Amino acid sequence: MQPIIIGHRGASGYRPEHTRSAFNLSFALGADAVEPDLVATRDGVLVIRHENEISGTTDVGTRAEFAARRTEKLVDGKLVTGWFTEDFTWAELSTLRARERLPALRQRNTTFDDQQPILRLRDLFDLVDAAAEQTERVLGIVAEIKHANYFAGLSLPLPELFAAEVSAAGWNTDRLTVESFEPSVLAQVRAQGVRSKRIFLLEDEGHPVDQVAEYGAGALSYADHLTADGLASLAAGRSSGGSRSSMGSSTATSDIGVDGISVPKSLILETDAAGEVTGASALVDDAHAAGLKIYCWTLRPENKFLAKTFRSGTRKGDFGHWQSEFRVILASGIDGVFADHPDLAVHVRDDLR
Repeated sequence: MQPIIIGHRGASGYRPEHTRSAFNLSFALGADAVEPDLVATRDGVLVIRHENEISGTTDVGTRAEFAARRTEKLVDGKLVTGWFTEDFTWAELSTLRARERLPALRQRNTTFDDQQPILRLRDLFDLVDAAAEQTERVLGIVAEIKHANYFAGLSLPLPELFAAEVSAAGWNTDRLTVESFEPSVLAQVRAQGVRSKRIFLLEDEGHPVDQVAEYGAGALSYADHLTADGLASLAAGRSSGGSRSSMGSSTATSDIGVDGISVPKSLILETDAAGEVTGASALVDDAHAAGLKIYCWTLRPENKFLAKTFRSGTRKGDFGHWQSEFRVILASGIDGVFADHPDLAVHVRDDLR
């Protein structure tokens, strides 16, 4: 079965991310699904932004009426300064306009700045339903729930809010996938009655913040989850993110029953001692052997984001040998990829087919 192409925050290589035009363009360019990042407002509305701090993706910094809300917060262990969604009602956020997140790299996208409003999750459900009426393809959503442990501390339970939106929109179907870097979130979403596929997002280093909050120094790292035993535990419905005693034995587990994992492309690309790409790693085969789907993020054609093997020239914003990198990843047996330029990923996938 060919891998699915997921528009990363829409067609974010061509339009400011998470905007209506980015999502619509993503489907027009052949994406099978789109990915929204979800955070919450003060009044419990799920909005689509990369982070809860929004100065880099909206015009909030230019709004005199909101100047006093600039503040500093500790989010998942990191000090962040700016304006935060949880300090606004939806009525207030709806007055803001979206901006390109990478203006120095994608200057052409800045010509669309300040033209489109922020979207809610419910708006995206309507958008995808409307797009699906115009095609024979099955169109989906891969929704990432962000900073759930942080928001829970503010009495904003993202899994509950998500389940309510899914139910209200009639989206409790196999067209929906939910993903998170916090495995407990996936269990909570299932407990709320959401029947979506559940994908555990993993970094190439570090620990899931929810597991650190619960187990402290005993929390397993992302790397621990990617061992043969870790993958088998995820597939068997048992999180290997339990606490461990000083002897290293597991003393707690939590059932999450994930359907798959999603990893950075650095874990798919095998490199030699010099950092040159030599092919695909064994991770795709390892995940499949454990009974898991596997996705990777994020395919981007600019030199800044390509592995050094595939860069061309010195300008970070220029396209390098992206087809070569995309080909290695898409030929690995991967089940899906996230791409800022969905048409480029579709081109390579279909050429391989």
